[in-house]
Amino acid sequence: MDYFIENCLPYVTLAGALVALLFALFSASKVLKFSEGNDTMKKISVSIRKGANAYLKRQYTIVAAFFACMFVVLCLMAVFGLLTWFVPFAFITGGFFSGLSGFVGMKIATASNARTANACIESLNRGLRVAFSAGSVMGFTVVGLGLFDISVWFILLKFVFRLEASAITGAMLTFGMGASSMALFARVGGGIFTKAADVGADLVGKVEAGIPEDDPRNPAVIADNVGDNVGDVAGMGADLYESYVGSIISASALGVAAFGSLKAMALPLVLAALGILASMLGTFLVRTGESTDQKQLLRALRRGTNTSAVLIAVLSLPVTYYILNDVRFYFAILAGLVAGVAIGAVTEYFTSDTYRPTKKLAATSETGSATIIIGGISLGMLSTILPILIVSAAILLSYFVCGGGIASADASRGLYGIALAAVGMLSTLGITLATDAYGPVADNAGGIAEMAGLDPAVRERTDALDSLGNTTAATGKGFAIGSAALTALALVASYIDKIKEVAQKAGETVVENFNLMNPVVLTGLFIGACLPFVFAALTMESVGKAAQSIVVEVRRQFKNITGLMEGKAEPDYASCVDLCTRSSLREMVLPTVIAILCPIAVGLILGYQGVVGLLAGATASGFLLAIFMSNSGGAWDNAKKYIESGVHGGKGSDSHKAAVVGDTVGDPFKDTSGPSINILIKLLSMVSIVFAALVFKYHIF
Repeated sequence: MDYFIENCLPYVTLAGALVALLFALFSASKVLKFSEGNDTMKKISVSIRKGANAYLKRQYTIVAAFFACMFVVLCLMAVFGLLTWFVPFAFITGGFFSGLSGFVGMKIATASNARTANACIESLNRGLRVAFSAGSVMGFTVVGLGLFDISVWFILLKFVFRLEASAITGAMLTFGMGASSMALFARVGGGIFTKAADVGADLVGKVEAGIPEDDPRNPAVIADNVGDNVGDVAGMGADLYESYVGSIISASALGVAAFGSLKAMALPLVLAALGILASMLGTFLVRTGESTDQKQLLRALRRGTNTSAVLIAVLSLPVTYYILNDVRFYFAILAGLVAGVAIGAVTEYFTSDTYRPTKKLAATSETGSATIIIGGISLGMLSTILPILIVSAAILLSYFVCGGGIASADASRGLYGIALAAVGMLSTLGITLATDAYGPVADNAGGIAEMAGLDPAVRERTDALDSLGNTTAATGKGFAIGSAALTALALVASYIDKIKEVAQKAGETVVENFNLMNPVVLTGLFIGACLPFVFAALTMESVGKAAQSIVVEVRRQFKNITGLMEGKAEPDYASCVDLCTRSSLREMVLPTVIAILCPIAVGLILGYQGVVGLLAGATASGFLLAIFMSNSGGAWDNAKKYIESGVHGGKGSDSHKAAVVGDTVGDPFKDTSGPSINILIKLLSMVSIVFAALVFKYHIF
């Protein structure tokens, strides 16, 4: 049985990856069969597509230069015996597939926006099916490419190069660094682009000029729609790819450490393959009627996601027993799965306008911008309590039920259990990401409906889908952030194991003094806790700078282009797209470079004990800050849409203007800084693991 598990199951998971990619291809072909509508809709869609393609081309050029430099650095470390020669190449493949995931998602999103708008002319259900099918392309591309990359490396390292189990996982951990680096560039750059355009368009268009959202007279409206694709689709695809492979690889590494064989590594891979099948079945259950009621729309999506979760919960029990001959690890998987669903429910409660918190937030707009901003910050801070308790419960249950103990000698199986909980949380990512990725498509469809002058009923349907998309996007971010906390904890354990391995090769002993009374650990903890705040500040400031340039440009065009406000002249859309592109690409570099250099610098000064403190501090504060920012931003956005439905004075009222201001503050919270932090805390761990030998050999304290 062990022979089959270690030698045949990798090919089974590779087949699962190919099935996911074929399903993505099937979904794409289904979407492309729908009509894009009239010539005006096609023209708008082409403009958005061109802008998104131009942005990604310039972004990937910059990122390619970074990866080339890092490849040289890693090769030099391999020359001096600080790494194996597999590491530089694993780093490149991780970054390549992460970027490819985002690129494929962006291509289908820009091809389906006009098709979704046109489908909404016929019915709400048809519009949902088109947008959701486009989201499915993204979801199954991410899980397919992720599992493909892992399976191919596993097969190559075991059957071609015949490495030992620990060497296989050690090499594979490295492409997590490549995926995280690419994801951070994509999330930060795309987030700056989309929110600069969104803030600029809203502040000048809706607040100052008093024109509707997505009005074709607004010069920033095309840039805003381009941003939905490069930030919320391409950036998100790279982000979730990184989360997915990171959870699987960290679980595999800890499984090898706990069991000393590859069978424990096989379990996360098989769970991922089962999750693909469960997600595929769930996608066929997503249907709705013609009511725009958010609860009914949510039920339509939840029917698919909950069915997938139940399927994976049932199937993982016999699989776990077959591979490990121990059902205790099943409960760790179940804990992660339940924790993911629970975090999604909590996020939905705090961000959906069908529940009290967002309705209460909308009511604060009646007394002005200041009170709705105060209310949104308060809501976000309060929303951190339950996710923290949920993740803590999952950690404790997974650790102790799998045989972990307080003594370090008992820890390996417990830590493996925690890593399996992260895999369980992301096992149904195919459909979870589909419900997330469809939101930007619906948002674009609403913009096209407005700019093309379609019947108001069409915009009402696209707005209903968009509002639901805000909630599912917030839920998706909750999944990513929750899994990041579990994965980061597993990666800290992998870092300590890596330090022990390096020390053993050098004939030295590791001093495991990670007590908070150790000043080196405590110093690292303070630096790590501070790092997410510095990172968030840099990304927020970048959005502010880029948005200022858009505000100035939009005001200039409103003032200087004769007949623009009367609809007799066309704005210069290209100038705003170019401004956003140049600003976002310039501003994305510093936060990403800091994230990569910081753990290396701390390690060279404080040693590996200081790095452990850094990772612990960044994980704790980063998890809280990411939840706070994502939920505040989601609630502000849906509070604005709730007011636009007719309450508190409706569109154009003072309450609406206050809500727009709140939404512009929340935009970089939920779409730039918040979701980037979950990548940050994993990238810190990945970089630390890759540079562990350098830090162990050369440090001051």
